[in-house]
Amino acid sequence: MNIFGVGLPEVTVILILALLIFGPKKLPELGKQLGKTLKSLKKASNEFQNEIDQVMNEEDKEESPKSIESNQTNEINQEKIDSENSKK
Repeated sequence: MNIFGVGLPEVTVILILALLIFGPKKLPELGKQLGKTLKSLKKASNEFQNEIDQVMNEEDKEESPKSIESNQTNEINQEKIDSENSKK
């Protein structure tokens, strides 16, 4: 178990210190608050990631028609060049 570079012995020491500092009555309440905080941070992070993904997808959609049009234009121009070369 290695969370943020903290192994099992370090986590055990931290929990023992927390128990000594806050006491057995306050510790479950603090754990609950910590869980809620982590949950809200994860939710905010996911929302932020979704917004970034949406913006990236919108940019890709805007670029796609332009690239298709430019490819078609290039093909038409190449066909004109080929037909002119075949006439010579």
